[in-house]
Formats: sequence, C-alpha cells, structure tokens
Amino acid sequence: MPMFDLSGKVAVVTGGSRGIGRADCLALARAGADVVVTDILVESDPELQQVAQRSGSVLAQVMASEGVVYAERTAEEIRQMGRRSRAVRMDVTDRDEVERVLGAAAEEFGGIDILVNNAATLDHLGQLPDQSPELWERDLAVNLTGAFNCTRAAWPHLKEGGFGRIVYMSSVAGAQGGFGQASYSASKAGLLGLMRSAALEGARHGITSNAIVAGAIATEAFNTSSASTRERMVLRTAMRSTGRPEDVAHAVCFLASPEAGYITGAALPVAGGIDLFTF
Repeated sequence: MPMFDLSGKVAVVTGGSRGIGRADCLALARAGADVVVTDILVESDPELQQVAQRSGSVLAQVMASEGVVYAERTAEEIRQMGRRSRAVRMDVTDRDEVERVLGAAAEEFGGIDILVNNAATLDHLGQLPDQSPELWERDLAVNLTGAFNCTRAAWPHLKEGGFGRIVYMSSVAGAQGGFGQASYSASKAGLLGLMRSAALEGARHGITSNAIVAGAIATEAFNTSSASTRERMVLRTAMRSTGRPEDVAHAVCFLASPEAGYITGAALPVAGGIDLFTF
C-alpha cells in the first residue's frame, strides 16, 4: 500500500485559491482525497472586486485585479484527477457562513475528515506605534478567530467520522515574532495555542491537531514584497533558498495521513532552517 493514501477522505481547505492553500488542495487530491476549495475570492464571482475591497486587504485587492485567483481552476484540476471537488466562496470571519458552507460540504461529500486552516491576511506592516488598530482586529479575526470558526464548525463532522485531521498554518513569525508584524505574529502565535487545545480535546475522539510553522515560501504574496526583503529572508535561511508551496503541501499530506495518527499537538517547521541561529 502506498504511504499517505487519503482515498475516500474529504478535505476542506480555507484560502485555497492560490499559494500554499492551492498547493495543499492539489497535493491532498493527488493523495486520493476529495477536496472542497474555499476562499473569500472565487474567480467567477460577479462581486469579486467588491469582496476583495470589503476584506480590507490590499493584497486581496491586488490579486483580484490581476487575476491571481484560482479557486475554480483548482477544483477543476482536482476533478480531472478523478476526485470530487467544488470551489466555494467562504469568509472565515462570518461564523454563520462557515457553519452553512461546512454543513453543506459534509452533506454533499458524505462528511469531513480533514480541515486545513490556511486562510490568512499578510499585508499589515508597521512597527508597534504605527500598527493600525483596525488592521490588528482584522488580522486576529481572519487568522485566528477564522481558524476557530472553521474548527468549531468542522468538529462534529470530524468526530462523527472517527478519523479527524486538523492542520493549522502558522509561521516562524508566530514562533519567533516578526519585526513590523505584530498583528500577524500574534495571530499566528495564537494558532499554536488553539492547535494544542484542539489536540487535547480531540485525542479522545480520534481527531489529531497539528500546525505547520512555515518560513519563507515563494508564493504570489511573498513575491509582492520588495527584492531587498526577499533577499534578507533568504540570507536568514540556513538553506539559502525559499521553499515551494509544495514543500508545505507535502507536510500537510503527511499530517493528514493515517501514518501520522500518533502525532498530535506538534508544530512542524517547514522553514529551511530560518528558525536556526544562522550567520
């Protein structure tokens, strides 16, 4: 039997329209899972530009205006693999919408086995005196409370199936802090506490809960940063390179697999050594 076989499993991925989330969706499908691709941005949505603007995310607005939104394309690629898939617009900060979307997904696909909490904002930069209180609240709402909303909505379905896997997408900024990234770092650090609480509570129900602690990954969002910023991050990384979204996705597949059934409450760095003392 091949390792990391997810045949017959149903995965829900948040923030699946591009970057790490899209890579997670495709990798889970290659491992055999059916995948529900959720994102606040879906390319055929007639309100795409308005949704991006209402999100308060400059990055989301740029991606929407430049056509870097691949939710439906990702779902189609998954269907071409012979798996079931659907792209659904979902705002993780809207608790009622999350409950509705995940409930509909469980009904259509016959349950939910895997939840990947990937949706996040990453465009609020500024030292503490310059941090916007409004963007602080937004980042906590999306990155942390959004993951809580999805975990809470998925929990009864994960419990019912007897095989539950939750993967949270954290960051080295959450583990170590980030200069000029107070809101992002705090929200990503909070995910680690949420993950471990879910691990403790889920253990008796067959639900594992783990986190990826990602470093400098060459996503569309990363590539919007300045060349000097990207260079500094690469030089700070022991392997002297950025990671690929697929590097994260492979780790997600492992944590979602039966082979990782005795791993819970773990924060797995996929960071090329950026978390090491490097000089």
